[in-house]
Amino acid sequence: MKIKTENIFEPYTFTSGLTVKNRVMMAPMTISSSDANGDATDAELAYYNRRAKSGLGAVITACAFVEPLGAGFPDSIGADSDERIPSLARLAESIHDGGAKAILQIFHAGRMSNSKLLNGEQPVSASNVAAPRPNAETPREMALEEIEATIAAFGEATRRAIQAGFDGVEIHGANTYLVQQFFSPHSNRRTDKWGGDVNARMAFPLAVIESIQEAVAKYAEKPFVIGYRISPEEREEPGITMDDTLLFLSAIVDKGIDYIHASVGSFFGGSIREDDVRSRVKMIQEHIGDRVPVIGVGGLQTLEQVKKALEITPLVSLGHALIMDPEWLVKVKKSQEKEIFQALHRSKKDELDIPENLWNMVANAPGWFRVED
Repeated sequence: MKIKTENIFEPYTFTSGLTVKNRVMMAPMTISSSDANGDATDAELAYYNRRAKSGLGAVITACAFVEPLGAGFPDSIGADSDERIPSLARLAESIHDGGAKAILQIFHAGRMSNSKLLNGEQPVSASNVAAPRPNAETPREMALEEIEATIAAFGEATRRAIQAGFDGVEIHGANTYLVQQFFSPHSNRRTDKWGGDVNARMAFPLAVIESIQEAVAKYAEKPFVIGYRISPEEREEPGITMDDTLLFLSAIVDKGIDYIHASVGSFFGGSIREDDVRSRVKMIQEHIGDRVPVIGVGGLQTLEQVKKALEITPLVSLGHALIMDPEWLVKVKKSQEKEIFQALHRSKKDELDIPENLWNMVANAPGWFRVED
């Protein structure tokens, strides 16, 4: 039986006034394909352009670091200096040329970085508590003036995104990076105004939102969205709970954010820290979906899965599906969904416009992708 796809191709207008032509976005994914300065390479631009041309409503880029100590991956894109504006402009243009809106994800890795990436500098975080992972370095607790400077850096990165022609920014407040580290009781043990109980630990991320909003108000001359990506829970103890997140989401929405983007392994998956099978994405939608749009994500690969997800959230983002098949949405629109690639085909490497660094990451990571010859 043919699956109806009409709602996938309905446009959506955010509070800021930006309209995307349909409900499918490209999720932000690390591709480690910029040059050593943090400038986009030709291979990176081709990768984004190819996927934007599939008809996506918007492309959300890989995370761009807002200051030098914020880098978290080798060869990642930078938004830390005005010298990066020409590179960012090329990136935005590559997405716009494909017909999609361009959203720059901005972040600071915090304790998830390491001294090798930071040219010998010690990583920083809310407190000097190492991440619970193998070989994690103990970060240096940020001084008060560093915190203020980092908050300002998010605003400056937003200014650069505006001047480069982007249509919005997404705050990466997920995946255990710095913004999440300030909200987490595991990584934030501060006793000053930047730490404390669950409400006090919201101070840093809310200040980041305000800094970005100030930049948008000052520099944007056209609709410009501000999104926030969030991880609902942490496995560690103490760690972020779903109850914490629901409180936090209410505070974020009160700030006037344009959208919330969930970051979970499975759209329909339950808790990662307790015996609760309720979809975390659905819980977020039920909590704030009547006030702000939620972008659902997590293992969405087939048309059936996307249709089911769009019965819950108004927007979805695709990650691995678009690496494996840049024409995912084209094939859906042509009712050729049975022809969508469900694996990464080594034989098609030269056809997929996947940068070499990204290809090596995904093709050699057991269990991440189903790889076929």
